[in-house]
Amino acid sequence: MSEGTAGDPDAALEQLAGAMRRISAVAVGHPIADDALGEATEALLRVADRLEAQAEERKRPRAQPHPATDPGRLFPCSPVIGTANPVAPPAYVWAVTGEGGQREIRGRVTFGYPYEGPPTCVHGGVIAELFDELLGSANIIANQPGMTGTLTVRYRKPTPLFAPLDLQARYTGSDGRKVYTSGAIFHDGELTAEAEGIFIAMPPGRMLDIVTTNAREAAVPVVDDEFIELIGEDPAG
Repeated sequence: MSEGTAGDPDAALEQLAGAMRRISAVAVGHPIADDALGEATEALLRVADRLEAQAEERKRPRAQPHPATDPGRLFPCSPVIGTANPVAPPAYVWAVTGEGGQREIRGRVTFGYPYEGPPTCVHGGVIAELFDELLGSANIIANQPGMTGTLTVRYRKPTPLFAPLDLQARYTGSDGRKVYTSGAIFHDGELTAEAEGIFIAMPPGRMLDIVTTNAREAAVPVVDDEFIELIGEDPAG
């Protein structure tokens, strides 16, 4: 679960994301003198200019999620579980064997200052985003992928910042194209929030239509050609 592990093709990007998280956390959460901020801004602008100049125009490739994929590697650039995305906390997730031998999601995350809502508490919208990702990942590893139709979140008590949170999510059943999933967040064994989701199974052909339409209408590259080809295949193989 560490960032930048040996042999990881995303190692360099994960290290960059980790450095950017540190900058974000200190900038959002602590007073800093204006002269120090000005100096840092100039340095960061130079870095941004250099990276933009060296970046290729094409979209960074992404893989088609597969039920057998390690949940922690499903979406390396996700804003929730993506260790290669500086926006992500990130939440670390893995698979366990649940009731009836079904694979379920377990995880852990600690939110810092960039995710604060009410003082000392995680923003409610961040919690909803976390659940959307957890439940979607639980569906994928259960070989029941779908797109979010309805997400119902119940906030049982404020979820604290700077505290290790335990995460759970599991696929609970299907009815036609509807896929049902549930999840929960715990702090020191106490439930802070729970969610139920209804996801809509998406046939490969329909998903291909959505991806290609969005790619065609976007002003910048939003997906690579290889991924468009993969979308048309059966993810279960």
